[in-house]
Amino acid sequence: MQAIDIMTPKVVSVAPDTDVRDIAQLLLSHRISAVPVVDGEHRVVGIVSEGDLMRRLKDDDGHPQSGWLSLLGAGKSSSGYVKSHGRKAQDVMTPNPLSIEENTPIHSIARLLEKHHIKRVPVLRDDKLVGIVSRANLLQGIANAVVGPTQSPADDRQIREAILNDIERHTDVRVENISLIVDGGGVEVWGLVESLEQKKAVTVVAENVAGVTQVENNLGMMPRGVGYM
Repeated sequence: MQAIDIMTPKVVSVAPDTDVRDIAQLLLSHRISAVPVVDGEHRVVGIVSEGDLMRRLKDDDGHPQSGWLSLLGAGKSSSGYVKSHGRKAQDVMTPNPLSIEENTPIHSIARLLEKHHIKRVPVLRDDKLVGIVSRANLLQGIANAVVGPTQSPADDRQIREAILNDIERHTDVRVENISLIVDGGGVEVWGLVESLEQKKAVTVVAENVAGVTQVENNLGMMPRGVGYM
């Protein structure tokens, strides 16, 4: 099993000149904890995590402000501070982040995350961003690789891509908040959705894709303000 088999393919990303305030709103609205920064050719030049944003929040005395509320303007000076300093993604991002190719084996990804103490890694194809692998994606892939049946990886990848495309096309489920693995035609889904209706929709979409033999839907309900990735 490789990165392409477990990655989240619909990646929320920002440009180098994206304002910090917009990045914060993006993380909140998509309930994610980081975004890659890509240039005009969709090459990854950095990554901005909520930790990167928090470290830039200082009050007038140089002390940290209190979390998301200060960044979004509820604190007494953070909104003015961000505006006056013109903070952009390129100013707060971690530059040149570690990345992997889409054919990287999952055991190599596991070693990379463990060695560098990181939570996620961008996935590249021809030096361009095509997905992201988080610890959650990786754990689910490892578990599936241990117990799952075997089938042509190409067939399973086509099924996986079809399911994700149909979820995005026909439902209001955010695919960046779910993790989907296909092995031997069997589909397993994890992650968070906003309602039981969305959970059922994911099952129905998967069941209607050719080649799917069974669907195990492990989706949970999304707590307000909590990210999955």
